[in-house]
Amino acid sequence: MDNSTIPDEIFEQFSDPRAPLIATPPPGPKSREYLEYQRRHEGSAVSYPLGLPMALRRGRGATVEDVDGNVYIDFFAGAGVLNVGHGNPEVLEAARLQMADLTHTLDIPSPPRQALAEILRSVLPAELSRLFFGGPTGSDAVESAIKLAKYNSRRIPLVAFEGSYHGMTTGALSLTSGEPFRADFLPLLPEVHFLPYAYCYRCAFNKSPESCDLFCAAYLEHKLEDPHSGISKPAAVIVEAVQGEGGSIVPPDGYLSALRRICDKHGVLLVVDEIQAGFGRTGRMFAFEHSETLPDIITMSKALGGLGFPISGIAYREHLNTFPPGKHIGTFRGNVVAYAAGAASLRFMIDYGLAGRAERLGRTMLEMLKGVERDSPIVGEARGKGLMLGVEFVKDKGSREPAPELAAKVRTACHGHGLLIEIGGHYFNVARFLPPLVLTERLARKGLEIFAEAVRAVEKSA
Repeated sequence: MDNSTIPDEIFEQFSDPRAPLIATPPPGPKSREYLEYQRRHEGSAVSYPLGLPMALRRGRGATVEDVDGNVYIDFFAGAGVLNVGHGNPEVLEAARLQMADLTHTLDIPSPPRQALAEILRSVLPAELSRLFFGGPTGSDAVESAIKLAKYNSRRIPLVAFEGSYHGMTTGALSLTSGEPFRADFLPLLPEVHFLPYAYCYRCAFNKSPESCDLFCAAYLEHKLEDPHSGISKPAAVIVEAVQGEGGSIVPPDGYLSALRRICDKHGVLLVVDEIQAGFGRTGRMFAFEHSETLPDIITMSKALGGLGFPISGIAYREHLNTFPPGKHIGTFRGNVVAYAAGAASLRFMIDYGLAGRAERLGRTMLEMLKGVERDSPIVGEARGKGLMLGVEFVKDKGSREPAPELAAKVRTACHGHGLLIEIGGHYFNVARFLPPLVLTERLARKGLEIFAEAVRAVEKSA
């Protein structure tokens, strides 16, 4: 069957048909026991159960079940990890078979490692010919990219963007703009400079998309050209083709290609972070492909491991392949189960046409969310690309004053009615949707009905 015409019914088998089902208002009694145990014995930095209080026992496709028997539609997918869905049977079988044979090899080659490299090379542009596997998180991929850029350029400065999220290790955190993440750990890496992203709803330059002529990109050119800008020539510019944690922000057409042109003009490497937006989520295998722009380095993790098996990597141009042996190492870059699961996951994405499915279903969902935007006085903007969607909450549409408390209330109301979403954004006022790409249209529509009703309920109580 042509993978572009696989009917929705084929994907029904992957999810729990009972969803959404609320047997006991969450958190139920069994969940409360787990949450209390966690509170007493685990570290205080645990965060997701604060907004989504429950304990989970099973996942299937685009659904999860908690220990109290509640079944939820999952619009979060482990922060974009589970693109092929919870418990994907083909990926599980690949991992099971591999666990019986070999689980860890450092960077000694193995058939699963080669299989993952081969299938990655088949979906990447030919120019990104080199792969380096790190581990086990997206932060590790960013650290690899930073080191590779600095080693090749022999420069120290780096340029990142407002709204960026690149990870929580020291180097990656240095490139992450959010003050709540950074404040207690300063100083971080020196000579990291943040410039405004193409966040058109809250343009830093008070421009409108119709007439701005990509002023935000031109500002990067100014900063690189003006000898009094305070930025020495950087090793790299690192950017998300679609910002994730920053609030599901989609830049206008031409933005990424403008950054590419500016970097080329000034001899600066362009690094595109694909950790959350990659592997079909935005409707292309990689988000940078929407712009027909070719980065020098991309970072990969999250969905690369198939079902959450920990793995990360970078892909980069041949002329950057200059690291001496052992210049960048890590014990868990040899997770052979993750290689096997990752290769199986990518095969599944290709065979089932998940990128095209994300594009089509994402258009339908965004159209429905635009309806919520039109009807609701507290929704400032609905936006997104593919199945990477966001809804920004405001106190009123005129002032656009951020309303994080309303976003939090909507998340709670959704949870209580069987839908899992998370919140993010500059002001933590954006409801973010990152569902598994095996989401069915039935579950998508039902989930958005729950979301729309939650918005209406919060409006009335605001």
